[in-house]
Amino acid sequence: MRRLFSLPSAFVAVALVAAAGCSEGQPVDAGGERGGGGLAFVLMTLFLVLFMASLFYMDHVRKRRERDRD
Repeated sequence: MRRLFSLPSAFVAVALVAAAGCSEGQPVDAGGERGGGGLAFVLMTLFLVLFMASLFYMDHVRKRRERDRD
């Protein structure tokens, strides 16, 4: 079975996420003047698309494992 992440890379990913949460203020200002919320909308849309794609991928993997088990 092939692993996507190894243990050291998982620790690095957790450290990066923890460090990103320690920044001051908001990384994206959704209430800016002259259309400043556009970037926030694009990032939200990208997050939702990636989230939905990951759900479909996980379901595909689960179905494939069930099919291989039978």
